[in-house]
Amino acid sequence: MQKQSLINIDHSINSGQVFLWEKIQNTWYGINGLDVLACNEKSFKISSFAQNSFDFFREEDDFSEIIQSITKDRIVRKAVKLFPGLRLLRQDPFQCYISFIASSNSNIQNIRHVLQQLCKKFGKKIIFEEKEFFLFPEPKTLATATRSDLQNCSLGYRAKSVSEASLAVTTGQINFDFLKKTSYQNAKDILLDVNGIGNKVADCILLFSLEKLDAFPIDRWVLKILDKYYSDKFQIDGKSLTEKKYNQIHEKIVNHFGLYAGYSQQFLFKMEREINRKRWL
Repeated sequence: MQKQSLINIDHSINSGQVFLWEKIQNTWYGINGLDVLACNEKSFKISSFAQNSFDFFREEDDFSEIIQSITKDRIVRKAVKLFPGLRLLRQDPFQCYISFIASSNSNIQNIRHVLQQLCKKFGKKIIFEEKEFFLFPEPKTLATATRSDLQNCSLGYRAKSVSEASLAVTTGQINFDFLKKTSYQNAKDILLDVNGIGNKVADCILLFSLEKLDAFPIDRWVLKILDKYYSDKFQIDGKSLTEKKYNQIHEKIVNHFGLYAGYSQQFLFKMEREINRKRWL
């Protein structure tokens, strides 16, 4: 099977996982840490500014096994049929980490705007395929930035969190290689010790950059999904979750959806936002 029959770039990028991407004609361009990727939709050709070999679309995943596993659930099966080729993305961990800290209580367009400002102010300017891009800032750059400079990037109260989270990486408190190797729960506990990271943000970071395919981020959209389609399985009382209840529901979710629960979440999230005609990038 050809790659383009297995991976749909549009569905994957326009699914709330990434923010620093733009489509020019048939090519998507995206910042991924200290690199820029160019992904041609028709040929599925991927070019890298840094000439890195990086499995961004998780082509090495056994996608047939994943689909077979998650489509045991009839609602997920419907979502898979609607959005074939939707993939989880393997992102640069630091960019993903900061992006979702900056995403708290915001929407995709605002998150995108904030991150673009961070890149322009603190990232390196490069030319790739005759186009100008700003790479994502390095941890030490954001860790030593003044609070005022961070706030000028429209971060608001999140400036403190971005500063402290970046410092946690430079001091070794957060080691992404270790987090990839350790268990889901241990990795999550470590992330939760960082200012600005709660359960949902931690699960996004774990799912989209740290190889934890059983992470299942629960935000207000996912709460609606669980209440709408799974009220008989997951009792959701109220519009918010305490940490204890989040953990209890997450455990039930993984028991129901299986080891690839994160893939299930992404298909459900994509489907529900499309039903409600919400904007992506």
